[in-house]
Amino acid sequence: MVDKNELHDDEIVLEDEGAQDQDLELETEEELTTDKLKKLREKLKDSESEKMAALEEVARIKADFLNSKRRLEEQFVKDKERIIEKVVMDFIPLIDSFETALAHAHSDEGEWKKGVEAMHGQFLSILRGYDITEIDAVGKSFTPHEHEAIGQRAGDAGEAPDTVLQVLQKGYRRGEVVIRPAKVIIAA
Repeated sequence: MVDKNELHDDEIVLEDEGAQDQDLELETEEELTTDKLKKLREKLKDSESEKMAALEEVARIKADFLNSKRRLEEQFVKDKERIIEKVVMDFIPLIDSFETALAHAHSDEGEWKKGVEAMHGQFLSILRGYDITEIDAVGKSFTPHEHEAIGQRAGDAGEAPDTVLQVLQKGYRRGEVVIRPAKVIIAA
């Protein structure tokens, strides 16, 4: 073992220099750590600001969406009401014709029949105005899309099976869309 008292002065100075170097290194590391910490805090602050801006943007977009949805729903209700009013306005003259016919029901039967036929034509005209037409069925081949078979019976000699023989209730379509299939009797 070396006695401390035997150490020379130059060795003691070296120990002091090593301590000073360590102190300088610690101070430098501390400064670097402090700088890094400051930068990280600034970055965190910027991130927080960006997050808040993004959340505000999302809240604004959500509010805009909900407002648009509400306006569309209100517009849908208004459009539905206007459509109903238009349909009713188209049918009011037909109601007037029925009331006139009913008022003259006990008069001449021929005239009354002509009035009812005119109302039927008026009604069909209203339907055509909505692009609604009757499904032509008699003599046609049965198709489940357009026809509803209520029954079957033997057809004439020249009629193929599944040919529509009789229409019990007319069917209607709007363009290509079948509103109500025709109720028919088909050949067996």
